[in-house]
Amino acid sequence: MLVEGYGVEGAAHAGPFVRHRYLARRQPRLANLRPHLIPSELFAFLSDAGLEVRPGELGENITTPGLDLERMPLGTLIELGPVAIIELTGLRTPCVLIDRFQAGLKRQVLSLAETGPPFKCGVLRVVRVGGAVAPGHSARVRLPSSPCRALPAL
Repeated sequence: MLVEGYGVEGAAHAGPFVRHRYLARRQPRLANLRPHLIPSELFAFLSDAGLEVRPGELGENITTPGLDLERMPLGTLIELGPVAIIELTGLRTPCVLIDRFQAGLKRQVLSLAETGPPFKCGVLRVVRVGGAVAPGHSARVRLPSSPCRALPAL
C-alpha cells in the first residue's frame, strides 16, 4: 500500500522525514525522498555479472519492467496500478555498505558510460497519490511539461 507523503506502508524507509541512517543523524528533519524503485532488468544484469540478487534484497520497494528509470527526468510521474502516483526525485546512490551484502556489487552498479546516469541501481521517489499496488499492475509514465532536468544523485 502506497501512502501519500509517507511511502510504502510498513517499509523501513517510510515516513515524512529521511530514515537513511547516515542522513538521519545529520539532518533528521530532511524530507524523505529515499524510498526505492528499481528496474527489474537490473537483476538479470547482475546475474550475468555473476552476482545472485533477488527482488527486495537491495531494499527496493517496487520493481518495474521495461522502464529506463535512471534516464527519466526529474519530476516524472509514474502511475502505478489503478490510482497510485509516484514522482521521481533522484538517482539512488549506491551505499558504501552494498559490498557487505555481496562483494563486487557496487562496481557493477556504477556506470562506466561517458553519457547517461552514473549509477544503475534505481531511483528515489515520493508518493503523490496513495493506493494499492500489486505484482502485474501497469506502470504508466507521465513526463514533466517543464524543461527536463536529469535526476540528481541523492
